[in-house]
Formats: sequence, C-alpha cells, structure tokens
Amino acid sequence: MNNSTVRNPVLLIHGIFDTKAIFKTMTTHLTKRGWDVHSLNLIPHDGRFGLEALAKQVADYINQTFPPEQAIDLIGFSMGGIVSRYYIQRLGGIERVQRLITISSPHHGTITGYLYPTLAASQMRSNSPFLEDLNRDLEILDRINFTSIWTPLDGMIVPAQSSQMPIGEEFTVNVFLHAWMVTDPKSLALVEKALNSPIKTLSSSVSPATI
Repeated sequence: MNNSTVRNPVLLIHGIFDTKAIFKTMTTHLTKRGWDVHSLNLIPHDGRFGLEALAKQVADYINQTFPPEQAIDLIGFSMGGIVSRYYIQRLGGIERVQRLITISSPHHGTITGYLYPTLAASQMRSNSPFLEDLNRDLEILDRINFTSIWTPLDGMIVPAQSSQMPIGEEFTVNVFLHAWMVTDPKSLALVEKALNSPIKTLSSSVSPATI
C-alpha cells in the first residue's frame, strides 16, 4: 500500500445538542471496513461555549491521543464540521489533517441559529462575523482532501445550500432528516469513498478524486 492510500485514524466530531453516540452506526460501518475510528464528547454540547473553545477540545484530544507524526482524517457533522474547520484553519490542524469531510454543516450559516440564545448558535447564523472570518481564507482547505456531503431536504440547515463550498468535492443525498445524514447508507457510502481518496501532498497539484 503506497503512502497515498494509507488509512489514517478517523476522528468524528458531533453537532450541537449531540454526543458521540450519534456516530454509533458510522463507527460500526467504518470499523468493519478497517478504519481506526475515534470520537469525543464536546463539553458542553448545548452551544453555551463558543466554537473556538470546542475546537480547542478537538486539538487537545488529538494531541493526547495520536503521536505528533500521525496524520488523521476528520469527519464533522453539522456544527462539528465548523468546529473541525476552525481547528484546521486556526489551530494548526492543517499540519495534521489530510482529509476533512463535513456532513450537513452550515458553512455559510443557518436561520435556525437564531432559535437559540447561545454563543455557538450565534456564530452559526448567516453572515456571522465568525463564519465570515473563517470563510475569508477557506482556500486553506484546498491543501487537503475536502469533501462536503449534504441534503437539499435539510430542515436544520436553512437554507440547505449553506452546506455548499466553492472548493473540494461536493455530494448531495436525498435524506429527509438532518440526523439521518450520519446513518443513511448512501451517506455512509460517500464517507467511505472520500476516506479512500488519494491524499494530497505538498508537491502535488492533483485535485481530489471525483467519486
């Protein structure tokens, strides 16, 4: 197996109001296929803390769990995708992460962010200063394999197109409920294929493989 197809450990990052338990189906699916799958509970999970603080928890978990030379792949569901991006773009994760997969993440904000009076929810509102800052240099993500998976039927990410990104690979699946995006067989198949995509190297100008 050459270096471009080595399977990295996979870290799953959950969304607001969730715990790592939401990834039970995905963890079983990927583990059976040979991946070393990890997850953690972001505390608190109700949005009282800002996304920066949650991303710091991700950074700490990675530093404590994996040796410094170990590359990893991240999968972020909903808010977890934004937390993962902050880790990569602001906390040095770009040096560790080779693949990032976001699933129904509000990259450009969601109207539902106005329903909750918490800091994290306000950071995920459309045109929030937090997201505007993060999207200002989103081209950083082009250095790694970036994949966005989303459903146009999403009732939590409004508008659903907020999960689209102008870089990387993008896939849509017709899943009716937000939470089903981490259990639906079509979504799991796309995750698996994205994790199998050849990694980019600093000397490579090859675009991520089309699935």
